[in-house]
Amino acid sequence: MRDDGERGTAAGRGLGAAVTAFLDHGRHARGLSEQTVRAYRADLEDLVEFAAGRRLLAVEDVTLDLLRDWLWTANQRGLARSTIARRSASVRAFTRWASESGVLAVDPGVRLRAPKGAAHLPRVVTQDQVRAMLDGLDVRAAGDDPGALRDRAVVELLYAAGIRVSELVGLDVADLDRERLTVRVLGKGGKERVVPFGTPARDALEAWLERGRPALIPTGPSRDGARPVAAGDALFLGDRGARLGTRGAYRIVARVLEALPGAGPSGPHTFRHTAATHLLDGGADLRAVQELLGHASLGTTQIYTHVSSARLREVYRTAHPRA
Repeated sequence: MRDDGERGTAAGRGLGAAVTAFLDHGRHARGLSEQTVRAYRADLEDLVEFAAGRRLLAVEDVTLDLLRDWLWTANQRGLARSTIARRSASVRAFTRWASESGVLAVDPGVRLRAPKGAAHLPRVVTQDQVRAMLDGLDVRAAGDDPGALRDRAVVELLYAAGIRVSELVGLDVADLDRERLTVRVLGKGGKERVVPFGTPARDALEAWLERGRPALIPTGPSRDGARPVAAGDALFLGDRGARLGTRGAYRIVARVLEALPGAGPSGPHTFRHTAATHLLDGGADLRAVQELLGHASLGTTQIYTHVSSARLREVYRTAHPRA
């Protein structure tokens, strides 16, 4: 906590500048992922715009009434409960930081309440669907097309290790241990963990490293004469030879999942949900799955027990003669 002199120096800061300082603190001091920082920025920039519409430009103008009006307006616009709940969480994180750092004398977000997001079970792909999907990727990769080799390795590793997309795109070649079948990932909050994967993922990764990755590394100037983008030590590369980004990983997974039956999200997190659920279905201990996924709380991991229970009830309803 800052002393009174420091608080006085901070007083009068513009709301937009305070938001920028909060985001910088989250990125550099707390090690928040870029995805989290982007989500905070989107929510808080909306708050800044809302406050400016009322000619409230200073950080001291952020009151509980203003925050309640902001969320109420979002509700009137028809935003989903989950979106409003996320905005509430974002602004509470901001006002807590502002209070603890002395930018605000009191924390107006402490008493802020928002509707909880609707509970949605994550999309889970069945084992048969995973098998068929990976078989299709094997066929595509058989011709040694660099993009196909990469796509197969990406999906194999996402499913085998259950890692986040941010962890996947942040991997370097040196993070792989192909002998021990493990990968070292940097998770949320800068926490490092070592995650195992299986031989199919190893085979896909070796094919990518030996025959796919070298073909995507730029060796000369591009058509417009620009210098080639350095691949660096990145494990996965995009089509232009730079480190594969989050959007690129989403596109890869979306192409794979669009052919599968079933509704729901089609991003990389689907494979994380699927891996966790299949592990629990196979008898894995809940705390082992928590360690594998890098969850700080066991409660976060327990959603996958609900997924398994939901599947059991569905099987029961469709198979039992007196269901």
